[in-house]
Amino acid sequence: MTTCRMCGAQDWQKVVDFGPVPLADSFLEPAASYDDEPRYPLAVISCRSCRLMSLTHVVDPEVLYRTYPYTTSDSETIKKHMGHVVSVCVERFGIPEGSFVLEIGSNTGSQLKTFQNAGMRTLGIDPARNIATVANERGIETLPEFFSVDTAALVKKTYGTPQLILGRHVFAHIDDVASVAAGVRDLLGPDSLFAIEVPYLVDMLERNEFDTIYHEHLSYFGVGSLVALFQRHGLRVVDAERLSVHGGSILVFVGLDDGTRPTAPAVEELIALEKRSGLHEDATYERFAEHVEQITSELTELVRSLRAEGKRIAGYGAPAKGNTLLNVCGITTDDLEFCCDTTEFKQGLVLPGTHIPVHSPAYAKTQAIDYYLLLAWNYGEEIIAKEASFLANGGRFILPNPRPSIVPAGA
Repeated sequence: MTTCRMCGAQDWQKVVDFGPVPLADSFLEPAASYDDEPRYPLAVISCRSCRLMSLTHVVDPEVLYRTYPYTTSDSETIKKHMGHVVSVCVERFGIPEGSFVLEIGSNTGSQLKTFQNAGMRTLGIDPARNIATVANERGIETLPEFFSVDTAALVKKTYGTPQLILGRHVFAHIDDVASVAAGVRDLLGPDSLFAIEVPYLVDMLERNEFDTIYHEHLSYFGVGSLVALFQRHGLRVVDAERLSVHGGSILVFVGLDDGTRPTAPAVEELIALEKRSGLHEDATYERFAEHVEQITSELTELVRSLRAEGKRIAGYGAPAKGNTLLNVCGITTDDLEFCCDTTEFKQGLVLPGTHIPVHSPAYAKTQAIDYYLLLAWNYGEEIIAKEASFLANGGRFILPNPRPSIVPAGA
């Protein structure tokens, strides 16, 4: 990575380097040896011009996404949030019933289904062929393609101009953001909107969410870096909203630079917040790196001290972020007996790098586990409420961030 994909600058600050790490979603069949497991550099740098935080190494998207194990969560937290996204688009921006809504990185179509229920005409685009097949079987028309200028031309010719283009937690996965911005510009009408939801860099740094760094996440955004990108492509950020979902996100709305949508005060307010939060200061990223080192040391020491006391520990969830956390900390099968996850595709496999087995929640209930390391912490409140009986019976959760802590029995 030499030139910033957002603003074109070449002045970088090194932030953290985790060394060679397996791909976070490259689950493996159990085997006697994993000597040939691929590993790729995992390090992040910060652009001193626009303060995009970015990976230094880009893995071929054909390797990452053509067959993809992640499916959109059906948790109540996410269902509620998807409803909020529809409400904002309809009520704040006046997207009328019957409008054409296009989603980039639409996965199994759960978000598009909520737009269908609101009376919208929808189309999804997702490069994962296995995921696109599931979406189409669910009645959510989905093209198994990467989004580009060519894809945009196909959509416009075949389906018309979208009133809304949506990209929820997909923009951070894209290396060639210029091509996406150009394709979006070609598709937008004067009052159309491009809405993107991305993890918020302010929250990531303040809450020490270093486990959200993995090879799929190429970019870590503030509003300022997004403004810099879209200005280069004839687009303008017209509104932005801070969200609590996924550990802190922003929902950013973009229109044509000469379009009819006015720019809301929230845009400058969030840029000012980023300045107050130190996003443009080297010291902020230096502190983040120090916190990463402290947290990995504290968490590993906590887990191993509990194991030394004879406590049984497992992981709750097997998300991509959990694999970063475990690999960076060096936590293995000597520390966690297994991870439980509701995703059937992952069950029976082992985690990349650490080779911890993944089992179903039903299996987990047969085990007398004392502590669960909450790897899916972005659903923490919902999980802890769901597992009230585990806590009431003396079980405990270990939370990894913002600093390692224990949710006590009976909480």
